[in-house]
Amino acid sequence: MSTSTIIYKGELRTEAEHIHSGSKILTDAPLDNQGKAEFFSPTDLLATSLGCCMVTIMGIAARTHGFNIDGTKIDVTKVMGTNPRRVVEIVINLHFPHNSYSPKERKLIELSAKECPVAQSLHSDLKQTVNFFYGN
Repeated sequence: MSTSTIIYKGELRTEAEHIHSGSKILTDAPLDNQGKAEFFSPTDLLATSLGCCMVTIMGIAARTHGFNIDGTKIDVTKVMGTNPRRVVEIVINLHFPHNSYSPKERKLIELSAKECPVAQSLHSDLKQTVNFFYGN
């Protein structure tokens, strides 16, 4: 069974529909590549999916071990390169809502983030910089 269907809407825009849920995502080409940047670009989604995947896997680890990471905020930065035009680095800054995680919980958080399926699927040439910031 397909995961999604995509329709090219013209003007460098696509509409992707998730088969299971029916939810939709629109994409635009970025401003620096002839687009309008009114929606995520495909490369924005690539970088964003890394952050979403990391926090999901961390959430599973937290649930399994009896603590939570609710309220965690992730800042994602995509760095583009040329020749060929591609994403060369994704910077993930994870901001946790408090500083009361035990050393064991922090280790679980940090190990699980790097084991997410998206991180494991990206080419080794794509630099993944992951920073963990625990609240005050």
